[in-house]
Amino acid sequence: MTLKQISIAIYSAYLTNKFGLLLKKTKTTQERFDLRLEYAKTLLSKLNIEVEVNNKEKLPQDGQYLLISNHRSIIDPLIIEMAFQNTKVDGFWIAKKELYNSFFFGNFTRNAGTILLDREAPNMSPFFKSIKEVVKEGHSIYIFPEGTRNKEDSALTDFKEGSRIIALKNRLPILPVYIKTNANKVLKEAILKRSEGLKIEIEIGDLIDYKDKTPLEENYRKMFKL
Repeated sequence: MTLKQISIAIYSAYLTNKFGLLLKKTKTTQERFDLRLEYAKTLLSKLNIEVEVNNKEKLPQDGQYLLISNHRSIIDPLIIEMAFQNTKVDGFWIAKKELYNSFFFGNFTRNAGTILLDREAPNMSPFFKSIKEVVKEGHSIYIFPEGTRNKEDSALTDFKEGSRIIALKNRLPILPVYIKTNANKVLKEAILKRSEGLKIEIEIGDLIDYKDKTPLEENYRKMFKL
């Protein structure tokens, strides 16, 4: 690793832990959301990455949704935060147990406004109860339906069925978001080459009714021509 690469790695670790501690001290949900956005702005600015929404006219300005997005990089949640920064849409991320226990991301993830998903849990009732409480408070739910990062060459991997169940149980319209740019490649360029003027493009899809019986992945692929 070059000196520049080491320096950005150290900075990222420092920033993530710093905001993890700040988030732990918050007293309101809004404070969490504000800090999440500040973290996204700070880190992406350091990486020289700009987020651009291609069809801003489709960005909802308020309301509650099950926001679904493709997932190819560790900065995808930050990209979503940036895309919705000038709206009143806010949400809790569904986060895997691995992230809660992560040495690097754990403190941040546990305190940033997330709902723990433990796939090995014998009973999923606490998970769905937490979602219902968050929705009752007026917030959206953010999820990556692929379940984990897509490390394949294809634009999208298979969706898990749980996302549709969340929408149905909570009567949430589904808001599809497509990170058009391969964010993982951009992130690697930002770290390895320290390039400037990097850009990640996002597209907003049409709302899908929670009662729509078409498989979610099918709707998503058709909408974004994947």
